[in-house]
Amino acid sequence: MALEIDVLLESPAWEQWPEAQAVVHGAVVAAVRHCRKRYRAGSEVCVMLCDDATIKDLNRAWRGKDQATNVLSFPAAAMPGQPRHLGDIAIAFETLKKEAESEEKALADHCTHLVVHGFLHLLGYDHETPVEAEIMEAQERAILAGLGIADPYLAGELVHPS
Repeated sequence: MALEIDVLLESPAWEQWPEAQAVVHGAVVAAVRHCRKRYRAGSEVCVMLCDDATIKDLNRAWRGKDQATNVLSFPAAAMPGQPRHLGDIAIAFETLKKEAESEEKALADHCTHLVVHGFLHLLGYDHETPVEAEIMEAQERAILAGLGIADPYLAGELVHPS
């Protein structure tokens, strides 16, 4: 796996959870291994750990939705002859924490799910149609199961990550 994983701490809110960067890194590694995707040396992905205000601004600017969300993904276009920047993922701490608490999930498990979800978007997966959602969710379930994390869609309780 020749993929550089940059985890950027953009909000002091994340300082409440010192393990966050390691959890995010591990989630990307698990997703890459599961997808058996090969990258040129120098390929990269960036995960920004931000707050609700930042993700709300991004959501408004890029999706026309004036509200905070849990995760956003920004796939990058391939540049011929260049190592590939797969794209960027943004995760909002306050929303992550609130959802984990309300769903009675470990913070690390919910964060891992959001990172995996965001990473799959960078690879072209989507959930706009029921068929697409089924395919993407199957990938998420398999990756998470490999990490010993319960099915986040069990009993249809979870609102699909953004």
